[in-house]
Amino acid sequence: MKTIKLTIAKKWMMVIGLSFVICHLSISQAQAQPKQSRTQQTTQRTQQTTQRRTAQQTKTQQKDQQGGMTDRMRIMYPTALDMPEDVVWRRDIYREINLNDEENAGLYDPVEPQGKRMNLFTYVFRLALNGYIPVYEYNLDGNEVLEATAKVDMKSILENYRIMYEEQGGKLKVENSDIPSAQVTMYYLKECAYFDQANSSFHIKPIAFCPVMMEDDFGDGESVTKYPLFWVKYSEVEPYLSRQQIKTSDINDAAMMNLDDFFALNKYKGKIYKTANRLGKTLAQIAGEDSTKYTAEQRRIEAELEAFRQNLFGDKAKKDSIDSLATADPKALKGSKAKKTEKSARVKTKRERSSSSSSSSSAARVSVRRERH
Repeated sequence: MKTIKLTIAKKWMMVIGLSFVICHLSISQAQAQPKQSRTQQTTQRTQQTTQRRTAQQTKTQQKDQQGGMTDRMRIMYPTALDMPEDVVWRRDIYREINLNDEENAGLYDPVEPQGKRMNLFTYVFRLALNGYIPVYEYNLDGNEVLEATAKVDMKSILENYRIMYEEQGGKLKVENSDIPSAQVTMYYLKECAYFDQANSSFHIKPIAFCPVMMEDDFGDGESVTKYPLFWVKYSEVEPYLSRQQIKTSDINDAAMMNLDDFFALNKYKGKIYKTANRLGKTLAQIAGEDSTKYTAEQRRIEAELEAFRQNLFGDKAKKDSIDSLATADPKALKGSKAKKTEKSARVKTKRERSSSSSSSSSAARVSVRRERH
């Protein structure tokens, strides 16, 4: 009997011991599992952060390569506000900016870079070559398409116009002497004249420009062929233009202005060659071979723009005729004095005539009365 009891007691002791061991192992595993899960969570968070940063850097690099403007660039070089979409009046004008004109000569100087100074084409060419700004294809009809579908690769431009280049490590390299800045003596410029009703102001804002390479095929100066290279959207190159200075005088070399101010203040001069119209015709198509009609159309459009700007707040001619400040002009004063003198002379003559007639009539009445008496 005692032997049976001892056997049962030993069995119970073994069961209790095994239970204790199992509980201890389960507790150890339970304590070790949070540590492992926390480590895994930390590792996962680190991986997610790394992936997020890598994706953000890749996105930024792609944006830079596509010509996008980074936030840092926007902060360092703020640009003018874009034209509002709800304007009540606007007109798109296309001009030919001839760099041989004195007003535009600053865009051509210097032909080759001098230190940090370079002309507009060399500067824009470098920006596009390094992927800072995109360039857009020039269509044969002359209409610009400033969208992603019309972007053109700089390598194709270099090959199409036979510009010498080298490719090193996937990057294009062009020497300063190989950049055809000397042949780019003209730009096509699209500008927008609009009335902003929000602040009752009239503005002329550049929209895009296209460098044009001029080639003299026979060297006689007459048979010159125009080769428009590509369109550049002004809002995309605007932050960079404020970093480049140009000369504005042939007499004073200290007279400098940055390119952004030059365009924003409309310091350029150009002849109109097209306006946005429903038929999509240029002035050359409208005028045909009649140069006189072509010039007359240019003057008519310029006069329309100036008349709209002058008469925004009413008829300026009528307003000046009754404005006291308008008569401060010496010519106007001289004219007004002549008119006043002429008017006073007419009044004096009229008075003399009336007085003479009244005196004669009164004398006649007196004589009649005397005859009666």
